[in-house]
Amino acid sequence: MQIALYQPDIPPNTGTIIRMAACLDVRVNIIEPCGFPFGEKSFRRAGMDYIDQSMITRHASWDHFLDAVSPARIILLTTKADHVYTDVAYQPEDIILLGRESAGVPDDVHQRADKRVIIPMTPETRSLNVAISASMVLGEALRQTNLFPAYTGK
Repeated sequence: MQIALYQPDIPPNTGTIIRMAACLDVRVNIIEPCGFPFGEKSFRRAGMDYIDQSMITRHASWDHFLDAVSPARIILLTTKADHVYTDVAYQPEDIILLGRESAGVPDDVHQRADKRVIIPMTPETRSLNVAISASMVLGEALRQTNLFPAYTGK
């Protein structure tokens, strides 16, 4: 199971996702260009205390990302979805893709996704924070695939 962030533009969200992924032993793919300088200063508060435990792969472009992860199934979290995220049967090799906070993903990326999922919300709201969305969908995917790290009773 992996997370991919398409051209993220808010450093604290990216840092929070990196921290969550480190805690859950999940790789984070960053698809460039980022909307901020990628580095320690950008993530200081949200994720840097876990950066040494993180698995982060940076990809120079969408095409480089696709070359690196093929043939993994890409599950796009989007408001233009075919399925509710809890109705999908996740597979251990899936990559959960999240778009830019400001713009989502372009049409070609949207069309390339193998599945598009949505988190149901009240009609009068627009969207959840991307890090919260990532945690909800990743949690369901890890639950279904039994890939949560083993609980040691600490």
